[in-house]
Amino acid sequence: MRFRDRRPVVSPFVNLRGVISTGIAVAAVAALIVAGPAGAADTGKRIDLRVLVVTDGSPGVDAVTAQLDREGVPYDSVDTRAAGRPTVTTALLTAATDHGRYQGVVVPNENPLPAAEATALADYERGFGVRRLVAYTWAGPHAGLTTAWSGTLDGGSLTVTAAGKAAGFGYLTGAVPVDDRDSGVPEAFASLGTAGAGFTPLVEGQAPGGGAGSVAGVYTVDGREQLVVTTALNRYLTHGLVLGHGLVTWLTKGVNLGYWRNFFSLHVDDVLLPDDRWHTGGNCTVGADCPSELTAPTIRMVPADVDALVAWQQKTGLKLDMAYNAFGSTEAGAGDPLTARLLARKGDLRWLNHTWSHPYLGCVKDETVTPWRCTAEYVPAADITTEITKNLDWARVNGVTVEKRELVTGQHSGLRSLPEMPADNPNLAPSLQAAGVTAIASDASREPAPRAVGPARTVPRHPMNIYYNTGKVAEAVDEYNWIYTSRADGGSGICESNPASTCITPLGSTGFTGHIVPTEVRIAFDHVVSADPRPHYAHQSNITEDRVLYPVLDALIARYRQIYATNTGLVNPRMLAVSQHFARQEAWRQAVASRTVTGYRKGDTVTVVNTGATVDVPLTAPTGTREAALNLLGVLVPGEAYGEAYGGQRSAWRALAKGKSATVKLPA
Repeated sequence: MRFRDRRPVVSPFVNLRGVISTGIAVAAVAALIVAGPAGAADTGKRIDLRVLVVTDGSPGVDAVTAQLDREGVPYDSVDTRAAGRPTVTTALLTAATDHGRYQGVVVPNENPLPAAEATALADYERGFGVRRLVAYTWAGPHAGLTTAWSGTLDGGSLTVTAAGKAAGFGYLTGAVPVDDRDSGVPEAFASLGTAGAGFTPLVEGQAPGGGAGSVAGVYTVDGREQLVVTTALNRYLTHGLVLGHGLVTWLTKGVNLGYWRNFFSLHVDDVLLPDDRWHTGGNCTVGADCPSELTAPTIRMVPADVDALVAWQQKTGLKLDMAYNAFGSTEAGAGDPLTARLLARKGDLRWLNHTWSHPYLGCVKDETVTPWRCTAEYVPAADITTEITKNLDWARVNGVTVEKRELVTGQHSGLRSLPEMPADNPNLAPSLQAAGVTAIASDASREPAPRAVGPARTVPRHPMNIYYNTGKVAEAVDEYNWIYTSRADGGSGICESNPASTCITPLGSTGFTGHIVPTEVRIAFDHVVSADPRPHYAHQSNITEDRVLYPVLDALIARYRQIYATNTGLVNPRMLAVSQHFARQEAWRQAVASRTVTGYRKGDTVTVVNTGATVDVPLTAPTGTREAALNLLGVLVPGEAYGEAYGGQRSAWRALAKGKSATVKLPA
């Protein structure tokens, strides 16, 4: 997408760069999608790249809205519950007889509006060739269906048809499991339909008891296309997360402002240091909260673990980030075999500054009381800066490539942490400035949103329930039982008093593979398929001894690759790229909210115009889309392929200055 003035120009085509955004967008599909009735895309009418959402607050339409937010599609909402809401009229829907304000319409059910508004909306859809997505309804004649089966779909599966793959779901390749997270709670009701005249199934469901039929398909009637969803969705159900991108892609005909990727990165903390060990008899961590008479060896990687890590990376094509503390090398001595092996394979690894010695960098602790509390003093700026720069110096001396702008502090310390430390260490921001840090890790379970800390922005990381003090399967199961079982079952009882936790039946010998691994995989998978770029983190103790981390990672990757096509690989960014991505998203949200960026489609041409400050603009379009620019005669000439390939589409982020426009040419 080339940026230009309004006058004809001749100059080389410029590549664009990419990230994501939320609050507004989607992505595209193949060059051909299910053909619709003649409309604006065929007749040369202008259609703005914005979606209209008619909502009643129900979970189905909320699920679609959440997907728009994840991908960054601009949309306006009309809440039918609100007094004084906008009335859906021709004036709301059009700016002129040949200018439509919306490229797609989302409604909660088959009959969301009073008669006059329903007529105005149907006339608009028909006249401009705009599609409608019905977020949830039953499989009945109003949708071109007859009910084949209805009930709870928990534990069943969904399959995309050939028509579905051509219509926006081409990023999927295998069956999509429907979760059954709690056998005692119905989670996903569905009405499976048999197609009648004018209905094309895109996604079909298979119930555990044998029922089968359409759960999402296109009903063409009265010169309009409606994608009818007959299975319950909400913004958290896994199958809804997986299908969400296809729903929005179908709705926008694969052309929209926005950017979509599935991300997975994992940081391995404490590399080079030893980690304390869980004591299975004492239900405590030796060296931390165990009585002094309870002892156990610490956990530290050995050279064979480095070779296993490199082999795993080569097999999967993914990099794990080695968050290292170089003091561990010094402490181990000049002949340390782990240091030697890590440095021998340094070019195969991605390194991340985790401070020199992993100290606590927040307040000065008063440990005369239990639990400890903060004093009025804080770790000085000079100490923080030394911890950052000394670790970088070790890397420089040993030829290790590190991105100096990234930092993970020990326990995310220095950042605010309730209840002990309600505000950041005031010395942290100046230290980050002095060291040139612009991305600092935070704990997503405490602070899920990124924020500014002086010159840096936080990158929230998802903790995994593979604990830092466990190198063996038996230790991992024992600690899990201690945390998640009741006092009556021999546990700590934390699950009884914490409203955010649930007690489980104590895990037995198969508890690791039967419960812990699938639970962690499900949680991480939901992060991945919700376009969440936040890294996960575990510890070096988890990739030595029994290597308890790898079963989770292997199962996660296997599940992903069973469902997603090879053209939709996992994106594996390092922390700085995640930080930059979040910054782009936030700037894009602000531009959308202020309406300073406008995109529209007219025939086979898409134009984006910026009237505000320079901003990175995301755009997704079908394969075959090309950059375009005016020649000296004022004719729009296609050039090189637009954007980057992902999921059978082309997409990118591009910087667009104030008063500039960008144009791409869609495939015929």
